[in-house]
Amino acid sequence: MSLKSIVAGALTPLALSAFLAMPAHSQSTPAGPTKPVCANCHESQWNAIDLSAHGAKNDAGGSMCQACHGDATEHLKDPTKAKPPNVISKGTSAEKTAVCMTCHAGSRHLAFWESGKHAKNEVACSTCHDIHGGRQTDPTSVAINQKNPTVAPFSTSSRQVEAYMCGQCHQQIRSAILKPSHHPITEGKVKCSDCHNPHGALSQAMVKQETVNQQCTSCHADKRGPYLFAHPVVEENCLTCHNPHGSSHNFLLNEPAPNLCQDCHDVARHPGTPYGRGAAWLKPDGTFNSAVNTRFIARACLNCHNAIHGSNAPANRGQFLIR
Repeated sequence: MSLKSIVAGALTPLALSAFLAMPAHSQSTPAGPTKPVCANCHESQWNAIDLSAHGAKNDAGGSMCQACHGDATEHLKDPTKAKPPNVISKGTSAEKTAVCMTCHAGSRHLAFWESGKHAKNEVACSTCHDIHGGRQTDPTSVAINQKNPTVAPFSTSSRQVEAYMCGQCHQQIRSAILKPSHHPITEGKVKCSDCHNPHGALSQAMVKQETVNQQCTSCHADKRGPYLFAHPVVEENCLTCHNPHGSSHNFLLNEPAPNLCQDCHDVARHPGTPYGRGAAWLKPDGTFNSAVNTRFIARACLNCHNAIHGSNAPANRGQFLIR
């Protein structure tokens, strides 16, 4: 049964004739956002926001345009002489942020903006966001330097990786995520905003959780515990052993084992000096073991102490975090 026959049974002849007389595109295409008077001259800027939330709230008088750029009454009378205040482009960082806050102050993501590092360092919203940033889709083009990073999951190769924007200021972090061992940040599978709230937080480094450990275990739940025999340094701070942004050593370690382990375990049941002449253990009496040391092969200390984050095994197995 065709659409026309279905409609014919439900509509009166007068309504049916009016429906069938409508053009095909008007029957299926919803009306787009109202084109403001500003678009007569600033067409490219309007095309950048016409399908966004900003464009959807605009009207023929350009109320949304004026909400950001200022009163344009005189500008509309004589565009060549009178210009809008345009605080969003020419004001101080506080003035620029205040313009955005007139609408976005109620967002829960901005609850601690004033307490965050960005606000304290005079970083304005427009430093990272630009609603007229265009629709560039080629990741190899200038889109890498384009503002307005997405907060949605990275699902297509045409989207800008969020770390490109953050790395323009945080260059030390950018160099870290390019090291061999790193979270998949450059691959776009993990974003900076997965761990940090760039819009402000009361925690260290503006991480989303209250502590660094809670932030790490929000993904690495198998390291959370609780353990009958916990590794104290793990309970204190994951960053004691790991660099979350990237490292030249496996598992994002700050140093390779056994050097990392012996930063704390310098004097223990095993000799504390990691290397001696001929890579041998140093005996307690100060002499060197003539046997070649094989305990540093492969995973070093972790060859035996593999439950490095904690153990629920009984007796000495758990106490010394051994397999």
